[in-house]
Amino acid sequence: MPTRNPAFGFALVITGALLFIVNAGVSRVALRAGVDPVSLTTVRVTVTLVVLVVVAAVFRRDALRPPSGRLGLLLVVHGLVGVAALQWTYFVAIDRLPVGMALLLEYQAPILVAVWARFVQKEAVRNRMWVGLALAMVGLAAATGIWEGAEFDSVGILGGLGAAVCLATYFLIGEHGVGALDPLRVILWSFLYATIALNLVSPITGVSADLLGQQAPLLGVLDEYTAPVWAVLAWVIVLGTLLPFGVELFALRHLRATTVTMVAMLEPIGVSALGWVWFLERLSAVAIAGGVLVVAGIVLAQTARRAHVLVEPPHLA
Repeated sequence: MPTRNPAFGFALVITGALLFIVNAGVSRVALRAGVDPVSLTTVRVTVTLVVLVVVAAVFRRDALRPPSGRLGLLLVVHGLVGVAALQWTYFVAIDRLPVGMALLLEYQAPILVAVWARFVQKEAVRNRMWVGLALAMVGLAAATGIWEGAEFDSVGILGGLGAAVCLATYFLIGEHGVGALDPLRVILWSFLYATIALNLVSPITGVSADLLGQQAPLLGVLDEYTAPVWAVLAWVIVLGTLLPFGVELFALRHLRATTVTMVAMLEPIGVSALGWVWFLERLSAVAIAGGVLVVAGIVLAQTARRAHVLVEPPHLA
């Protein structure tokens, strides 16, 4: 076992979180440039699969063996819902909503997991789950300004809520999967099924070469600047997917999975700040306080289960 270095682990996971936060803005640039959510999802998931296969072939060939039986079928659902549908619904949300609100909606997933564990799996939970649920609901109302009669795109709202359901599915099936299989094997086969489905719906070869060569406005305070669409997609794949996903996985050598996941809960706050700085989205003191309440509620709910395994989400967001 390598020597644990918690300080280095925190540096890694914070770096990963920052890259994921910036990627929310870069992904919006790609979407507004004309790359549709399904195509963007196909590109990211497909390229990530290629990297996972290479890693498995070099370091852990057993991961290339397909799971069978009931677990194999669960991983099909995991790939279709917890990976493919998750990324698609998330992209719909950040394209049509303030980016911070999209993240706050998606990160209701840990609360859904805790509620599912209590009422469906009949699992004992600590009382703080209810405190966490209340904090998250109040915080979400404050962050979105619902009491002021704020109106948001209904498709975007459905996308954000759909992302929460898909991420909860990822947690629940992934928790079962890593209890029986190597995590790399679980992730690899989930991404394979997601890649197959996405390429049937929107093949990666269908991304227009003409679109790739066009210039994409960087939006917001950077609207006077442009970048080639291919460069934006390269950022999304390398700096928004492979690098942050890799450094957060490596962080698990130095930190517990619970710690890595809790640090990741800061992403909704970071993305809200990004939306304010980059896209000039409204961010009042009440909205900031609401975002903090949401994150606090999520942490309380996620730690309320008495016996649980926290599975690292695929992020890609």
